[in-house]
Amino acid sequence: MKINIGGFEISKSSTVFIIAELSANHNQSIEIAKKTIKAAKRSGADAIKLQTYTPDTITINSKKKDFIINGTIWNNENYYSLYKKAFTPWEWHEELFKIANKEDLICFSSPFDKSSVDFLETLNVPAYKIASFEITDIPLIEYISSKGKPIIISTGIADEEDINLALNTIRKCGNNQIILLKCTSSYPATVEESNLCMIKEFSDRFKVIPGLSDHSIGSVVPIMSIGFGCKVIEKHFILDRNIGGPDASFSMDEKEFTEMVNQVRMAEKSIGKINFE
Repeated sequence: MKINIGGFEISKSSTVFIIAELSANHNQSIEIAKKTIKAAKRSGADAIKLQTYTPDTITINSKKKDFIINGTIWNNENYYSLYKKAFTPWEWHEELFKIANKEDLICFSSPFDKSSVDFLETLNVPAYKIASFEITDIPLIEYISSKGKPIIISTGIADEEDINLALNTIRKCGNNQIILLKCTSSYPATVEESNLCMIKEFSDRFKVIPGLSDHSIGSVVPIMSIGFGCKVIEKHFILDRNIGGPDASFSMDEKEFTEMVNQVRMAEKSIGKINFE
């Protein structure tokens, strides 16, 4: 199986496709977003990923209990106010895509509703990412699948039934370009939660290219993932944690990301091949 994303061919024998996740790490400054894209390129990333939504396309402004976050680093904040701080304005997208292209960095995004898919289609995105919490949004998955582009799916909240339903939905649309990411939806996630053995299980059980969306601190988890056949690594990337923001605490800066990329590339070389001589 081979999947081409923006000219990068991903297969079981390819090098790992490394994605720098911009997410909320622009802190509502397009200049920071531009600098972050350039820094991601310097760090050795193959791609930069955005998130495409507005507070109003993803939630409602309510202070009721079901709309208040609990048990995370965003404790007691309501979803609307968090997304208002975190979203990437749609009017930035075209310029950010152009900058990424100029930097020879593949750029794509996670849409969260049909209107964001329609918008991203106008930018000719080379792939789509389905975030963990959207893996059960079957109408959205059907709509994305109909575009015929590679789909990367995170599995942070999914059980086996959820994964099977999502994959079957994509395949029924005639789309077999699927990358499935092991993900732990904790922010940050602990090393003990990583359960990296699932990466090989994804490959064997679901017949997909497997990868990792990692929210742990440091490089240990992504480096170890190489030994389990990981072919895509996604990590949150920030220009400087001192700028703050919702995702700053579990994001890598340029120095850390560069070190991770270098170590991943060395880990790839260490795998070798079966040879008794």
